Amino acid sequence: MLAMTSSEQTMAMQIAPVPPSALGESPFWHPADRRLYWCDIQGLRIHAWDPASGQQQSWATPSEPGCCAPTDQGRIVIGLRDGFGLLDPATGHITMLAGLDHDPRQFRLNDGRCDRAGRFWAGSLFAPKTAPEAALWCLRAVDNGGYAVQRMAGDCTTANGLAFSPDDAWLYWADTPAHRIDRFAFDLDTGTLGARALWKAFAPRTQGRLYGGRPDGACVDTRGHYWVAMYEGGCVLRLDPQGEVVQRIETPVCCPTMVCLGGEDLRTLYITSAAHGRPEEERRAAVPAGALMHCRVEVPGLPVNCFREA
Repeated sequence: MLAMTSSEQTMAMQIAPVPPSALGESPFWHPADRRLYWCDIQGLRIHAWDPASGQQQSWATPSEPGCCAPTDQGRIVIGLRDGFGLLDPATGHITMLAGLDHDPRQFRLNDGRCDRAGRFWAGSLFAPKTAPEAALWCLRAVDNGGYAVQRMAGDCTTANGLAFSPDDAWLYWADTPAHRIDRFAFDLDTGTLGARALWKAFAPRTQGRLYGGRPDGACVDTRGHYWVAMYEGGCVLRLDPQGEVVQRIETPVCCPTMVCLGGEDLRTLYITSAAHGRPEEERRAAVPAGALMHCRVEVPGLPVNCFREA
């Protein structure tokens, strides 16, 4: 157990006894399974870990799994390089649900989650990172028993930080290389987005200036506070609904990637991290890059939303 100091209090950070991920992302707590699920994007795996028993299970994916979420039928919906798939944990079989109108040689799906109506939202990543060509996509079941995908927004390079406010009034969406988090007005009933506006900007890396990292994956708690992993910043920040930082939790790794609130009372903050592309000394550290971490927090999170299968 490592004692990590935050700006508000001392947090007891624990390291889960699981192998490091190459690029851990998209953790969620499954209330029925009582397990934590997450993706290893570069490792081409979906993982599940039971904190009570210590047992771990994993499934291979045909391409990089950028994000995942539970379904209402006990399966796992996944955002892959070229579209959306459905994993059956009992067999490991993945069924493709829908493709995407993008070039998989340059794009792949990245961060995502479901809304309370059962739609799966996922943003993409533009691999060259030379222009804001990535997009926000929405997968939903349709009345004929199939699935439809709609492009909902663009003007992004690496989509991250997708989260919904507790009252469903807002959808948060980050562009990691741009060091910014935007916010859309959101209509849960229709699944439509309203005006988009800058919500929080972070200072870029500048010579001679303290660098705090850039926003990666995120979640929201019951008070509407936004928890975001700061890639290369070695910390997780908690922002109030006005975008002000109210808490900072240091991590023993440089590159935390995404957070979720889970456990029986939804007050355990789980944090994935990245080893891919990191220096050898970070990979061989006492807490290696790619570790899965967790600590206790005061305010609970929201239960995970399930994807509604057709």
